[in-house]
Amino acid sequence: MTSPEQNTSPAPDVSASLTPEQLARATLILGHSIDFPEPDTIRQCPNAALVIHQGRIAWQGPAAELPVAQQAFARVEDYGDAWILPGLIDTHVHAAQMPVMASWGEQLLDWLNRYTFPAERRFEDPLVARQQSDVFLDALLAHGTTTAMVFGTVHEAGTDALFEAARERRMALIAGKVLMDRNCPDYLSDTADSGFDASARLIHRWHGTDRLHYAITPRFAPTSTEAQLERAGALHSEAAGLYMQTHVSENPDEVSWVQSLFPKARDYVDVYEHYGLLHDRAVLAHGLHLTDREWTALREHQTRIAVCPTSNTFLGSGLFDFARAEQEGVVLGLASDVGGGTSLSQLVSAAEAYKVGQLKGYKLTANQLWYQMTSGNARALHLQADIGTLDSGKMADLFVLDPNRSVNLSARLAQATSLDEALFATLILGDERLTRATWVAGELRFSA
Repeated sequence: MTSPEQNTSPAPDVSASLTPEQLARATLILGHSIDFPEPDTIRQCPNAALVIHQGRIAWQGPAAELPVAQQAFARVEDYGDAWILPGLIDTHVHAAQMPVMASWGEQLLDWLNRYTFPAERRFEDPLVARQQSDVFLDALLAHGTTTAMVFGTVHEAGTDALFEAARERRMALIAGKVLMDRNCPDYLSDTADSGFDASARLIHRWHGTDRLHYAITPRFAPTSTEAQLERAGALHSEAAGLYMQTHVSENPDEVSWVQSLFPKARDYVDVYEHYGLLHDRAVLAHGLHLTDREWTALREHQTRIAVCPTSNTFLGSGLFDFARAEQEGVVLGLASDVGGGTSLSQLVSAAEAYKVGQLKGYKLTANQLWYQMTSGNARALHLQADIGTLDSGKMADLFVLDPNRSVNLSARLAQATSLDEALFATLILGDERLTRATWVAGELRFSA
């Protein structure tokens, strides 16, 4: 890897200057801005100003170059030397599974039956689904995550509740109703037709509404019949720009099970490929035990893999092969995968990804990991026009991180001699306790 480029004074977009009337409705945010437009590029401004108007960054640059006086703004938030970062992005997480985090002892298939399915059953009650969706989304915000690709449950009303809660918070959310018509409890089973019909209704209600997008969501191949997967593929005709999310090759027993359930398929990936579910808006979680042919198919279809390091190690599933993904040119996202994952903090996900890379002989840099949590995940989800960096014109989704909130990290940063060193230490030692504030579309949604 090349050394990160460090731009200490991003050029302000003077053309975006606001009228006095607009300034009277705008917010000024001050602090140490840092973003990661490329895997080998860091931009920082130690004394930065961001002008927020109508949910977007209207101006950004050194505070000393702010074209108007601070008292002209309707609101000023001064975070001192805390870091102002783009909001973090999670490419794979389950809305109903927070209550089963840190459940002992099982690997994937037994874990689903013992812990996951009973937790998801609770979403059959729309009031519970809404309450749990509120808790889940507020927890994401408390961890600095402003955008996520989310599994709902099999329940249409429960998935409505998730979308409604996200819309109220103005979050960018990609989500979908889970499709399952076999190998699951009766209380979570739909049918090929009922799953299609409910998904179609949800697509027409939510896809493209505000900042919301719909993802066709078969849980994974073993819990869908061929008829359901065929209908899932047909859902793509319901609207343009639909996403697809599922799981693939997480556990060796799972891979063997898929081979027995789909004997005509060449491999696990081929099951999805056969039903038209692979494309550049498809995100497959895990991808730990892929064959050469499967890597090639993912590359050719430009399908993304959501890497889930904390769940992969916690459930004993395996170690992701970052070197192979780079060799194949497969686009990656970084994900928490709660509840198999052990934290909603993408800092923790990144730290675990670094450790996995070490065990596989692949050294991930701090710049690569911060990029992945922000710009990289935005690009993986085709959201880079709106989020991922602090450029003028982007949505004002911001994560304010205060390194001084950790005694261990503060002591470590006192010895740091470069920004890169400080960023790496923050990844390894940080978690949600560093979150000072989270802004979504220019509104303060979490403060501590």
